[in-house]
Amino acid sequence: MLKTLVIFIVVIFLVTIGRNKLAGTHARKNIKILENKAEVSMSDLVLNAKIVTDKGDINLKLFPEVAPLTVLNFAHLAKRGYYDNLKFHRVISDFMIQGGDPTGTGAGGPGYQFGDEFKEGVVFDRKGLLAMANAGKNTNGSQFFITHVETPWLNYHHTIFGEVVSAADQDVVNKIAQDDVIKTIEITGDFDKFMTEENKKMADQIDEILDSQFKNLRKY
Repeated sequence: MLKTLVIFIVVIFLVTIGRNKLAGTHARKNIKILENKAEVSMSDLVLNAKIVTDKGDINLKLFPEVAPLTVLNFAHLAKRGYYDNLKFHRVISDFMIQGGDPTGTGAGGPGYQFGDEFKEGVVFDRKGLLAMANAGKNTNGSQFFITHVETPWLNYHHTIFGEVVSAADQDVVNKIAQDDVIKTIEITGDFDKFMTEENKKMADQIDEILDSQFKNLRKY
């Protein structure tokens, strides 16, 4: 009985260590998620992102009405230049491409974590969806992925916050290989309207942590 208990404790310990490693050595602080008291209708906003690579541009439509905090985080990091020159560190054929880790190892992040945002019916039912990578519930940071195919086993485990705009953009996604570089990510559309007072407060929380770890990020 004692031997069984010891084995169980060791297994739990190893699983915990593994999950912490996946979460990243920089992902230690949690952002307190402020309820999004929308001052404008998120469904009325148009927000787009363009991931610039040597293989071509990947144009994305963002979903602020589905995942406002996630879109804020992604857009804010992009506008501050956080993603510039990072690699797609994980590419799995017929599954997805993943980037957004400043260490390039899959274990890094921006120094904070925030919660999942799921909306009923928003699922991985098609290719070309943009979603957050994580190491478990409510461990989002800066890593994201774009799918090659339908991935229903990911439903309600990873926050979906955008999709590719066209078949041509999906073709670029499909061409991306491991270690291809993200030159930059450009954010266009109604960003100024999206930055409500509440969103500015959340961006300030992000900046407080970012600026303590990444000294050369640009301001906007």
